Amino acid sequence: MFWSKSFIPTLKENPEGAESMAHQLMLRAGLIRMLMAGVYTYMPLGLKVLNNIEEIIREELNQAGAQELLLPALQPLELWKKTGRDELIGEVMIRFTDRRNRKIALGPTHEEVITELVKDNVSSYRQLPLVLYQIQTKFRDEIRPRFGVVRACEFIMKDAYSFDRDSEGLDKNYQTMFGAYNSIFKRCGLNFYSIQADSGVMGGDESCEFMVPAPSGEDVVNHCKACGFAQGFKEGEGAKQADCPKCKNKMELVNTVEVGHIFKLGKKYSESLGARFLDEKGVLQTIIMGCYGIGVSRLIAAIIEQNHDKFGIIWPKEISPYKVIITSVDATQEKIRQAAQDIYDELNKENIPVIFDDRDERAGVKFKDADLIGVYLQVVIGKEFLEKGCFELKLRSSNEKMLVRQPDVLNKIKELL
Repeated sequence: MFWSKSFIPTLKENPEGAESMAHQLMLRAGLIRMLMAGVYTYMPLGLKVLNNIEEIIREELNQAGAQELLLPALQPLELWKKTGRDELIGEVMIRFTDRRNRKIALGPTHEEVITELVKDNVSSYRQLPLVLYQIQTKFRDEIRPRFGVVRACEFIMKDAYSFDRDSEGLDKNYQTMFGAYNSIFKRCGLNFYSIQADSGVMGGDESCEFMVPAPSGEDVVNHCKACGFAQGFKEGEGAKQADCPKCKNKMELVNTVEVGHIFKLGKKYSESLGARFLDEKGVLQTIIMGCYGIGVSRLIAAIIEQNHDKFGIIWPKEISPYKVIITSVDATQEKIRQAAQDIYDELNKENIPVIFDDRDERAGVKFKDADLIGVYLQVVIGKEFLEKGCFELKLRSSNEKMLVRQPDVLNKIKELL
């Protein structure tokens, strides 16, 4: 992609009302634009990042044996009444009555819908265990949207659901998902804590939250630097320092952003909605369920909170919207322009995502924009090329620079990637 043909509206100054660093940088780097409070457009760069995160999630969940589907966003309110959650979730749920006088909700989550689907299509123990997931837009009428995509009214979530014949099967799927979540967040370049948590309106016997330390985080946890143990607080409980139950050292209070939550739901939904199966003896049994959520769009903000400097975003390699950005320092110099075009063509042939900053702009503007949008590897073609025949390569994560002769550039780029 050529920058001159791209839609990347970067900003020099921090926008008004952007409370967190991630929110500021997402706006400044042209990843998102606000339509109204809590509702955002994902610009081309933002969508690329979103797609990269979704690809990591799909790879890990598919490897864990889960199957992807797509459930409707429109949900009949009567399903929620059967589980009693229509009252529990309250005004957060966006509800309306359609022209057929049907009472409908815009899906804030999908436990009822997926349970209804399985109830109608699974009848035998031979069809279990089963793990299904989707990546879809959710809707919640947040009273106070904050921090850009972190607390939004419309957001993208990955929700998975396991269906088992017994608690042993649920335990196995729960642990499999726990492992998959660890892999996903590590690949996203995150430092995170996994902590036992309150199941809240989701219900069930056990749950685990995945929390990312971030200065702007609204959740507070106790973290032990000595042994790594982390502990949250129950609803209504004040945040206060405590001694680590594992190593007895004093823990520290850390602000965090929740990026994932897994639950052992048990029979909460399957019992209410009648999801049953026949066992080997022909006896009707209730399906045992688990639920596993990741805030996909929220992950972008969490990644930026932990991966930035004073110049802009520093994308981890797998998340970067492009793997390489080529900057030609003087686009009027034919030798520079041709060398930039040649390496751009070679990278495209290798299927390496690359953007070529071919704009007729000052070098300083190009360098600042390259740092701001945070592409993993920068390739600069300028004075060193004219004098020595060398390209300058810079890893955004370390700002480490290296000079590489033109014939060796492609191999060096592939090595760094």
